[in-house]
Amino acid sequence: MKTVIYFFNIILIALSFFYTGCIPSKPTEDVEILPSERLINKLEANRRKITNFEGTGTLEINSSQLDNSANFRIIMLKPDSIYLTIYGPFGIELAQALVTNENYIFYDALENTAFEGEVTDDILKEIFKINLSFSDLLDAFVGSVNLTENLYKQPDSYSVEGEKYVLTYSDSAKGLTTIFKVDIRELGITDYLLSSQDGELNIEGSYSDFELVENVSVPFSIKIRNKLNEQQLKIDYRTIVANKKNLAIDFFIPDDATIISW
Repeated sequence: MKTVIYFFNIILIALSFFYTGCIPSKPTEDVEILPSERLINKLEANRRKITNFEGTGTLEINSSQLDNSANFRIIMLKPDSIYLTIYGPFGIELAQALVTNENYIFYDALENTAFEGEVTDDILKEIFKINLSFSDLLDAFVGSVNLTENLYKQPDSYSVEGEKYVLTYSDSAKGLTTIFKVDIRELGITDYLLSSQDGELNIEGSYSDFELVENVSVPFSIKIRNKLNEQQLKIDYRTIVANKKNLAIDFFIPDDATIISW
């Protein structure tokens, strides 16, 4: 997949200044400490409120292969589509990628060449430079975590540390441990850690600069790190719009483009 790796090698622009915001804090006396089952239900309900999403900002990738950043625009239509456009200096389009849960197509605007094929874990890893499943990628760009499997399960530990809830879930069958930290006031996940007992998996997510979007706390700054492979994906949004009516993916490939199937 050298052609896909090239997608990020052409991104050589400086960081933009980021627009971020915050949600006014609720007075401490107005905060109700929730039992774990109510907290999980509220978090999952908020995640499901976002059915489509459009954002612009800066995407930064740091790994042993790359250390680049670029302006981007992303459209997500849940449950099955991610459309990403990368821009160079002066708003020049460099590349587009459309990824669904089954297929992908990547268009290199500089070479006027498109690559298409079936989605696999390796393809997602090459495009986004982080080891995540497709559904996890959808949630990652919105700064959320799928908690469906924990709706009817008590955490192995549950506590309040300072201004955050801390929940730990252990899956002995899969050998996985998951830790969530949640802001008490705004019910936004601020930290996420997924690790395996065999040491083969260690994913860490950090979320900050929350704003209310569709009455849901959405982070404008997202950092996802694969600690074992020393990979990091950082997203800083300038604008976010959610649940927009008639939001559509406007992916266009010129008629004279070369199309290569993988």
